[in-house]
Amino acid sequence: MKKYKNKLVIVQTVTPDYRSEFFKEIKKNLHANFEIYAGNFYFDKSISSKGTLEKKTIKNYFFLNRKLLFQTGIWHLLFKNVVLVLEMNPRIISNWIFLIVRNLLNKETILWGHAWSKSGKDSNSEKLRYLMKRLSSKIIVYTNKQKAELQLKMPTKIIIAAPNSLISKTKMVTQKPKESLNLIYVGRLTEQKKPLFLVKVFIKNIDQYPKNTNLIIVGAGIEKKKIENFLKANKVKNRVKLMGHIYDYAELKKLYSNAFFSVSPSLAGLSITQSFSFGVPILISEFEKHGPELEAVQIGSNALFFKTDSIESFNETLCLAFKNKDFWVEQRQSIVNFCKNEYSIEAMSKVFINLCDKNF
Repeated sequence: MKKYKNKLVIVQTVTPDYRSEFFKEIKKNLHANFEIYAGNFYFDKSISSKGTLEKKTIKNYFFLNRKLLFQTGIWHLLFKNVVLVLEMNPRIISNWIFLIVRNLLNKETILWGHAWSKSGKDSNSEKLRYLMKRLSSKIIVYTNKQKAELQLKMPTKIIIAAPNSLISKTKMVTQKPKESLNLIYVGRLTEQKKPLFLVKVFIKNIDQYPKNTNLIIVGAGIEKKKIENFLKANKVKNRVKLMGHIYDYAELKKLYSNAFFSVSPSLAGLSITQSFSFGVPILISEFEKHGPELEAVQIGSNALFFKTDSIESFNETLCLAFKNKDFWVEQRQSIVNFCKNEYSIEAMSKVFINLCDKNF
């Protein structure tokens, strides 16, 4: 068993189930040299800690209508000689204290997250985020593009790219759909994600799609009731399947294996690389504030764009994809191979494991 020079401690707001395999991969390599601390609920109450991950549970105290967060149960870490990784979120007040104190004491404190806020690199909040970044020892972002962009603004800062991934290389497999040519949506059922738009456009044009094409919706959220009411009113429930939240790999694999395309009617992020890990191309709303995972998209090879909120554009793009069905089905293995090389849990976790092998 390899011995590491340092202990890695990650503090998170929550540990959602999709992160479990990533943290378990780190634990498998670092053993006692790794600890994770997290609370039970996120700023958005619909996001919570789930799964079988072993973590040290801490308290999350939210203020100002859940706009600010203060965490307790972590203060014994303030002066410890560990590699401490914090969320790159200026709304977490306790993180500011850690950054300021540990910066003065020259203790390794790393920020991990999106290089920019959802509002973009020129947003008003970016000045605050820039100060936060300056206080850190290093920064971990999700893509090479983010790393390059941030490095231009902070040329002396050590910035590392850890590809945002959900699935191990060994589980990245694909097969040609045999029974169906379904569309699949995987994500939260919130107004921002526009699942109801997806249902409406599918139902409106349903006669133009193959009879073995159903819309599979995987996820939970407050929009579920609206979708159910719409389906009931239009009497098409048998062509739209509401599966609820699914994390189990075997269940997801089965659903993706019968999917022709996955769909993102709003902003896309991890749904991109998850779809690619099963060899399934993705249809994406073009003009949205997408996550950094958009870097993985290669239009015409693993994805297609449609004009945001346009029923006509969605339908035209999808019908064209069906006309080129053989091409897209043959692309599945190439899509999986690309994902194995660039977006695996092994590649992502290696960045964090290597932090423990450095002399600080």
